[in-house]
Amino acid sequence: MATESGTPGTSDTDGGGVFSDRILTVPNALSVLRLIGIPVFLWLMLVEHADGWAFALLIASGFTDFLDGKLARLLDQSSRLGALLDPFVDRLYLLTTLAAFVLRDLIPWWLAVILIARDLVLTVTLSVYKRRELPAPEVIYLGKAATFALMSGLPWLLTGEMDWVGAGFGWAFGWALLIWGTALYVWTGVLYAGLAVAVARSIPPVPHRGS
Repeated sequence: MATESGTPGTSDTDGGGVFSDRILTVPNALSVLRLIGIPVFLWLMLVEHADGWAFALLIASGFTDFLDGKLARLLDQSSRLGALLDPFVDRLYLLTTLAAFVLRDLIPWWLAVILIARDLVLTVTLSVYKRRELPAPEVIYLGKAATFALMSGLPWLLTGEMDWVGAGFGWAFGWALLIWGTALYVWTGVLYAGLAVAVARSIPPVPHRGS
């Protein structure tokens, strides 16, 4: 589904590091398609219990999320809207997917709380950088690997609910990815939080102008 982008920072910029103001771009269109897919996914999971179609939608979301970043660089179509929209859709997809899996009793509620709490804590730490007029730290690859494991594990768990010969393997492999991804996700959260604490201790906030 989604890679770790936008939390705590994002690097989806043009080659020179400057965002454009373009709106109608291929990457933005893919992000909008993923956004439209969120209520469809919830309907498939919670109303129809159409696990096969929900699985296909999760895979399609992950592919388009990977593709829009590649196309933004390949086609030189990075934009301010894309830098905001892509991580927003990623996080919304994560939240709704976790909620759907909890409501279907596919994962325990406390696991979803851990993952969501990690993101909430890191969102709060962004104020440290904002008060010092510093850019948010770049996303580390370990965090991307953690999110990839989580978002790969959830579809595999879903295959464990489907009537096919590989259901047992899908359930076991999905949980292996989910456990590994959760451990990495929490660890990278500790790293980001520690960095924010170090910045807060070593760099004073910038005084408000006119105060």
